[in-house]
Amino acid sequence: MKNITVVVPTYNGGALWKESARRLAEQVPRPFRVKVIDSSSRDDTRETAQNFHFEVEKIDQKDFDHGGTRSYALKDIETEFVVFLTQDALLEGADAVSSLVSILENDSEIVCAYGRQLPHLDANPLASHARYSNYHTNSYVTHIAADFPNGFKKSFFSNSFSVYRLDFLRSIGGFPEHLILGEDACVAAKALIHNKKVAYVADAQVKHSHNYSVFQEFKRYFDIGVFHSTQSWMLKELGAVEGEGVKFAMDQLSYLYIRGNYRWILPSAFTSIAKYTGYKLGTIHKILGVGISRRLSMYKSYWNRV
Repeated sequence: MKNITVVVPTYNGGALWKESARRLAEQVPRPFRVKVIDSSSRDDTRETAQNFHFEVEKIDQKDFDHGGTRSYALKDIETEFVVFLTQDALLEGADAVSSLVSILENDSEIVCAYGRQLPHLDANPLASHARYSNYHTNSYVTHIAADFPNGFKKSFFSNSFSVYRLDFLRSIGGFPEHLILGEDACVAAKALIHNKKVAYVADAQVKHSHNYSVFQEFKRYFDIGVFHSTQSWMLKELGAVEGEGVKFAMDQLSYLYIRGNYRWILPSAFTSIAKYTGYKLGTIHKILGVGISRRLSMYKSYWNRV
């Protein structure tokens, strides 16, 4: 584990961060380096990190960038592997980090991997379905010519719980800066294009989910639409994403019906419409302009630099 540095970007982490930090500190075997990059939290987030003897670096909130901040964290890291965790992800089991990293240790062609995300205990049925739909029980290793996953889904990746070979990250210049989201998927796509392998490790698990409202889902998918339109090279190299939303929506309705969550069927339908509408508007954000786009977006600070 001495070859690992864990990086956690934080901002007003609250009680969930306290539990996340505790679980991180209890990982075995130890020790490994934990580096917290805090965006000027106004609560006790930094104190929590310090209580667990994590390294803490404070940056200005306005300077946070999904890709740029993570690349900034790499500047003094010399370990072979770097693990990224979000402040609201709760590691499941004391060997979660070692389980994730082990797949890179066993195959030198795998340059990045991500773990399985399970719903939090308070997750509503829609949030639970999203986790079970996107994070299956079977692990996989994929490459550009692999049959599975198909097309653009090959680049599905999450920095909520992930690991990278540091030398590969540096060879591609780190994470791309000034993206509205998706810095993790971009790196996964670059790995595939460079004929490297990307892995999903179902046995390395965290609890991580969000109970988004219909409007929050609209805003999140607006940002996804912005991401896809600004990173069109990914669609060109890996394939389009058409039809995936319909499959997900229908699967969610079936999930709710089978489990007797009938009162969630209507919210599910409204949420699917909101996602579709948000995504389509996001793809035409240049026509809408910065002012309207900022109002429709979840990640509003992105638009300050457009």
